[in-house]
Amino acid sequence: MLRAFDAGRIYGHFQPGGGPLCVLLHGWERDSSDLAPLGSMLEERGLATLRLDLPGFGASPAPESPWGTAEYAGAVRRVLVEVAGIPGEPGAVVVGHSFGGRVAIHLSAMVPPPVSAAVVTGVPLFRPQGGSTTPPFAYRVARWASRRGLISQTRMEAVRRRYGSSDYQRATGIMREIFVKVVNEDYGEQLSAIRIPFELVWGSADTAAPVDQARRAAAMVPGARLTVLDGQDHFGPVSRPAALASAVEAVIARLHSSEREEKG
Repeated sequence: MLRAFDAGRIYGHFQPGGGPLCVLLHGWERDSSDLAPLGSMLEERGLATLRLDLPGFGASPAPESPWGTAEYAGAVRRVLVEVAGIPGEPGAVVVGHSFGGRVAIHLSAMVPPPVSAAVVTGVPLFRPQGGSTTPPFAYRVARWASRRGLISQTRMEAVRRRYGSSDYQRATGIMREIFVKVVNEDYGEQLSAIRIPFELVWGSADTAAPVDQARRAAAMVPGARLTVLDGQDHFGPVSRPAALASAVEAVIARLHSSEREEKG
């Protein structure tokens, strides 16, 4: 059943369970249904699950201002406090795909982190070499002219559709501003700050987030482990949820091992 969180700012599906809470975050232009198969697998293992429609997707209304992924992470943190009561308890695990993985990385890097472990897959982690993704010159000229009232909004929209990516073209209003902000983010600083068990599950054939980015990220996070799925494209959570379920089990085992070492 769909449930409202954070005073109606975020909607999602919560299934209580006897094990750690698994927070499942979807990709851009997707919604929580992508992660329903994974959620079912985790619930069969006795784990609690929380599948959220991130703001601006599915049932959740868009933010009122152009958020970056740090603001999205703050919103998810508020939901975690609402559901679990205390950040980081009872050993919450965040699983993020693509855009949701960007959010998961911010959650993992918070001090103190509101989650105890993380699994990410298919996340565009680094800007292309050379800095931000600078728009084509013709687009920049048109934008300059539009801001000065020299060309019509209809003409400017035609330019956007010609030079923008398909995701950019489909986004409208505040979500287009959010998209522009997010695609120019880089997560090197956040990755270097992560000190919780961290698993990466990646498709070898992922063209949206090449596996070389995952290898680079894994080297930045102490103790991180990378699993590469041969021949898998960007949508592993949909086509191979069992691989992610295995990664969640592995990261929970690492949590339990750390707890035993602390007690011993």
